[in-house]
Amino acid sequence: MMLHRRTTLLGGVALAAIGAASTARAQLTIDMTRPSFEPVPIAIVDFKGDAVGAQMAGVIRNNLQNCGLFRVIPSGSYIQKDVDATSPPRFQDWRSVGAAGLVVGQVTSVGGNIKVDFRLWDVVTSQQATGLSFTSQPNNWRRLAHIISDAIYKRVTGEEGYFDTRVAYVSETGPANARVKRIAIMDQDGANNRYITDGKTLALTPRFSPTLQELVYMAYGENNGPPRVYLQNVDSGRRELLGNFPGMSFAPRFSPDGSKVVMSIAENGRTNIYEMDVRGRQLRRLTNSPAIDTSPCFSADGAQIVFNSDRGGTQQLYVMSAGGGGERRISFGEGRYATPVWSPRGDFIAFTKISAGSFGIGVMRADGSGERMLANGFLVEGPTWAPNGRVLMFFRQQPSSGGRAGSATLHQVDITGRFERQVPTPTDASDPAWSPLIPQ
Repeated sequence: MMLHRRTTLLGGVALAAIGAASTARAQLTIDMTRPSFEPVPIAIVDFKGDAVGAQMAGVIRNNLQNCGLFRVIPSGSYIQKDVDATSPPRFQDWRSVGAAGLVVGQVTSVGGNIKVDFRLWDVVTSQQATGLSFTSQPNNWRRLAHIISDAIYKRVTGEEGYFDTRVAYVSETGPANARVKRIAIMDQDGANNRYITDGKTLALTPRFSPTLQELVYMAYGENNGPPRVYLQNVDSGRRELLGNFPGMSFAPRFSPDGSKVVMSIAENGRTNIYEMDVRGRQLRRLTNSPAIDTSPCFSADGAQIVFNSDRGGTQQLYVMSAGGGGERRISFGEGRYATPVWSPRGDFIAFTKISAGSFGIGVMRADGSGERMLANGFLVEGPTWAPNGRVLMFFRQQPSSGGRAGSATLHQVDITGRFERQVPTPTDASDPAWSPLIPQ
């Protein structure tokens, strides 16, 4: 098969498209707009060649199985044991084990780099569905597996994937009365965990910049000083204070273009929402209320901000212009609403809901219609969107007992509420923030 190459070097990864036949896609497609569908049965063979080939296939299997849209066929049921990554497989053998798709690949050494070729075969139509070729440094093998997972996800669903992303979260250790909370970053599947803050002071609510190069978060000052908002470079660790205000500053979040940060500032018994220019440090107040206005989040186009406020007597969700003004309430269900987050697609707002002593994660449309709950529990809180707007992450916390803090764990759920799973972390974890796709 000929290689049709459109090769570019993106972030150290050279990528090329492998020629694919233009064929019908019905048998290897999920219509995600339908109310119900069956996961696509897919076989993923260990990649041939370099030792990382089997590890790459394992990452791809985990990604696709864990998203709930695919059913990975166990390797023990394979009839064709030796699959050549460069030529068509024996399609009847794969139909016999119930596969609709087959993923094969090969890893070879090229100088000091590795070259990875992969193909997705449509087993039903006996045609190649998609294929890519990459050249990169050997230590990038795991990221290449995520990029391949995204390519398969997009080919089958028609939607962008979310596997080549990172998650920032609050790592929690220690007893309930002396909890250590520090910011950590990991891959979306829990791998490559590292800590951004040292744990000497409490650090909370991390949020990525659109470029992934910076985080904003709230941390308490030395010697139990008031909480402040900080801006920190992810790679260098350089940290800056975003404004030294008389009162508390908290709940920061970047604008979609990364030029501004919105946050809440408490002063003289009032908590209002402010906007700060990240580079020039100019500060502008966006709300002027005697109530508590907090948890601001921009819409995907940057034109509006959703926030929660108790200005009406109970904690509810409101939407206003990004420049302030025109506030309107959008939540009218039973209970209180908090931590709203606008979908990257612009279609939904996710939130935490507290009703009758129970917590839940839900979504509603931007006008407040179509509210539905996706997860419930003793304490579930802090939704964050995957960059494709199809999956949410949040945290669950169990009750404390005998001086021990209740365990806190991260979870993913799709927007139908059908597929929920726990995300592995090395410690207790809370308050996740999903990054955009990593630039290539």
